[in-house]
Amino acid sequence: MLMKSAASPLHAGRLTALREQLKRQGLDGFVIPISDEHMSEYVGAYAQRLEWLTGFGGSAGSAVVLAESAAIFVDGRYTLQVRGQVDGALYSYESVPQTSAAKWLGEHAPQGANIGYDAWLHGQPWAAAATKALAARGAVLTPVEGNPVDAVWPDRPAPSLATACPHSLAHAGEGSEAKRSAVAAWLTAEKLDAAVISALDSVAWLLNIRGQDVTHTPVALSFVIAHADGTADLFIAPEKVTPALQAHLGNAVRISPREGFVPALGALVGKRVAVDPERSVAAIHAALKDAQIVEARDPTVLPRAIKNPAEQSGQRAAQARDGVAVARFLHWLSVNAPGGAVTELAAAEKLRAFRADTGALCDLSFDTISGAGPNGAVVHYRVSEETSRTLDPASVYLVDSGGQYADGTTDITRTVWINGAEAVPAEVKDRFTRVLKGHIALAMAVFPQGTNGSQLDTLARQFLWSAGLDYAHGTGHGVGSFLAVHEGPQRIAKSSGGQAGTGQELMAGMIISNEPGYYKTGAYGIRIENLVLVVAREIAGAEGAFLGFETLTHVPIERALVDMTLMSEAEILWWNAYHAGVEALLAPGMSGDALDWLKAQCVPL
Repeated sequence: MLMKSAASPLHAGRLTALREQLKRQGLDGFVIPISDEHMSEYVGAYAQRLEWLTGFGGSAGSAVVLAESAAIFVDGRYTLQVRGQVDGALYSYESVPQTSAAKWLGEHAPQGANIGYDAWLHGQPWAAAATKALAARGAVLTPVEGNPVDAVWPDRPAPSLATACPHSLAHAGEGSEAKRSAVAAWLTAEKLDAAVISALDSVAWLLNIRGQDVTHTPVALSFVIAHADGTADLFIAPEKVTPALQAHLGNAVRISPREGFVPALGALVGKRVAVDPERSVAAIHAALKDAQIVEARDPTVLPRAIKNPAEQSGQRAAQARDGVAVARFLHWLSVNAPGGAVTELAAAEKLRAFRADTGALCDLSFDTISGAGPNGAVVHYRVSEETSRTLDPASVYLVDSGGQYADGTTDITRTVWINGAEAVPAEVKDRFTRVLKGHIALAMAVFPQGTNGSQLDTLARQFLWSAGLDYAHGTGHGVGSFLAVHEGPQRIAKSSGGQAGTGQELMAGMIISNEPGYYKTGAYGIRIENLVLVVAREIAGAEGAFLGFETLTHVPIERALVDMTLMSEAEILWWNAYHAGVEALLAPGMSGDALDWLKAQCVPL
C-alpha cells in the first residue's frame, strides 16, 4: 500500500496557520481548489495551493477548511492516493460525485457563517451552487481580496516568466489569422462583439504560440479578448514577449501587460461578450459587470479538438517516434526487472531517457505513472522517493506515460508481467484479458455520425461487467496537438450527467484515448491505453455517415498476460493485425536485441 505521508506534522502546522489567517480576514471557512486563473487541470507551481496545504498531489480535487473541521474532495481516481498523502486526522475524505464541496458546505458550515473563496480560482456555476447551498444555513459565500493560503505560504513560487514562442505553421496546419477570422465570423453570426479566451490551451491554439509556464503542458500564462473584426488583445507579462513573438503575432494582435486584462474587461461597457462558464473564472464575470455577458462555449474548443491534416500527420510521426522509445524501454525492462533491482523511480527515469534519446522530446506530457504491485492499483499514482517500490519478479507493473513533441502529444499505458519463477496467476490473466477485450471492442467500433462518448463506453466495460467488475475512471479523454494531454470537449465515460464532454458527439479528426482498466486494491492495477483518431468509415449500402477509429499508438501489448481461452477469433485477428503494424512501424528504428525482442512480441497469437 501507499505509505502514509511523513509530512503530517508539517501539514498540521500549515492548516493551523491558515485558520489563524481566516480569523484575521473575518472568515469562518475557505475553499481551496486545484486551479489557477485559467481553470486549468494542470497548474504551475505558484498555483499548487492544495498540495502545499494538504500534501495531496493529484490533478483534481479541492478542500474546505472550517474553524473546527476540514474535508478533502476527490473522485474515484484518487480514492487510494488521497489516503496515502493526506492525514485523515486533519481532513475527512469525501468522494465526488457522491458529494461536493458546495454540498458539504451546505451541510457542515456553521449557521450564519462567512465562507471565503478566491473568485480567480472558481467558475461562476460553482459559486452559484455554493451560494445556494450556504443560503439554507443562513451563511454567505464571499470573494476574498487576497487568497489566505498565499498569505501563509512563505516560499510560494512566483509565476513563470519563461518566454513564449511561435508554434510553426508546419505543425499548426493553419495560421492564427485564419483562426481569428473564423472566431470573428462566429461572433458576427451570433451578434456578439467579443469573446473572452481564458483557457491557456485555447490561447495557445488561437495565436499559434507555445510556452513553458506549466510543467508538461506547453502554454504561456496569458488571456485573450478576441473581437468581431478579427483582431485580438493578448494580455501577457512583458518579460515573456520576444521580438520573434511580436513579429509572429503581427499588428492585428495588440499586446498588453497581464495586469491590463481586468481594466480591458471593464471597458467593454454595453458590449455583448461571450464567456465560457466552464473555462472562465467567476472574477471574469465580475469584471464584465457593465457588459452584456452571453454564456457560450469557447469558440476555439471544437475546432481545436478536430485536428487538421497537418496535425494528424504530426501526431502519427510523434507516435512512431514515441513508440520506438517505449518499445526500447519495455525491452530494457524485460532484461533488467526480473533481477529484482529496478525500482518504480528508476523505471520512470529510464523511460524518460529513452524518449530523450529521440532528440525531439520537449517534455513529458504528464508525470509518469510507474506503479508496481499494489501501487499500480492507485489509478493516478505519482511515484516519489517515499513510495517507490521495487518491481518484484512475478508481479504486475503498470506504466502510464507520454511525451510532448513539437508535432504531437502522446499518452500510452502498458501493463506488463515481471518474469519470475512463478506463472502468471489465473486471476491476473482473466482480468487483463477482460480489459483487453474491452479495449479491442472499442478500437473496432463503427458508429453513426452523431454518436457521443457515453454511448460507446459500455463497449469497453462489458467484459468486466459480466464478471461483476468495473473501473472508477473514464474510458477516454481528448488529447491536444503539442498541448494539453487532457483536452475537451470529447470524452468517453459512463454518462453525461455531471461529466462534461460525454454528451459531445465524436467527430472525424478528434483524437481520444482508449483506456479501460481494472484495479485490485492492495494487489495490482491493469490498464491498456492507446490513442485513436476518429475517422470516416465507408460502408457499402450504409444509410448515413458512419465513423470509426484509427489506432495511432503502436507498442506491443503484453502477450504473457493474455488468456487465450477468453479470446474470440475476431479479437485474435485484431491482435495479430495490430502487432503486424507495430513491427512494421517500429522495426526500422530498432536494432540488436531490442529488435529481436520486438519481433518476438509481434509474432501472431
